[in-house]
Amino acid sequence: MNENRKIRNELLAQTVIKGLKSRHMNGYYAETKEKALELALKMIPEGSTIGWGGSMSIAEIGLRQAVLDGNYTVFDRGSAKDEAEKKEIDKNVYGCDYYLTSTNAITEDGILVNLDGNSNRVASIAYGPEHVIMIVGMNKVARDVDAAVYRVRNEAAPVNSQRFQNPTPCVKTGVCGNCKSPDSICCNMLITRLERHPDRIHVILVNDNLGF
Repeated sequence: MNENRKIRNELLAQTVIKGLKSRHMNGYYAETKEKALELALKMIPEGSTIGWGGSMSIAEIGLRQAVLDGNYTVFDRGSAKDEAEKKEIDKNVYGCDYYLTSTNAITEDGILVNLDGNSNRVASIAYGPEHVIMIVGMNKVARDVDAAVYRVRNEAAPVNSQRFQNPTPCVKTGVCGNCKSPDSICCNMLITRLERHPDRIHVILVNDNLGF
């Protein structure tokens, strides 16, 4: 990465971390994916119950595999044989010790914006798991809530719809069509402007492009 871009990201991260702190959330900055992985694993005691949704970012830094290989009880919805088993795993995830995820966007002053289809992810971010650890590439930082919502609907959602091979308008156009398709992954939007329980949400900002 260009050195000037790296310096800019570090400075911007400190602004975001300050915003998170004011909203009762903890922010951290990792210069590399490897350091982000190390930091995340230090937060999770052995023997903890752990779950996640469909985050690409946790896989990209190696966190998902590290947890699967570690001494933890893991609720992996990706291992489900069918929809009924996946739903049962989601119920266990909702009450786990540590929920691993990313965010679709985060504002410069620390507000989290997430859009979800089945809504298991936004539900777990809002309430349920004892702790939430987010792995967030600096590509997801937006100026304000309006910019974050735009990013979520016109960048994250179309790419994720392509990933899931959904026949939604955004897959064909690359931009949000404000559709009401039964295949839409844009069902519930969560804007986290404040965390009621201090030290519950931990956001690790990574000096890299992660996720969508």
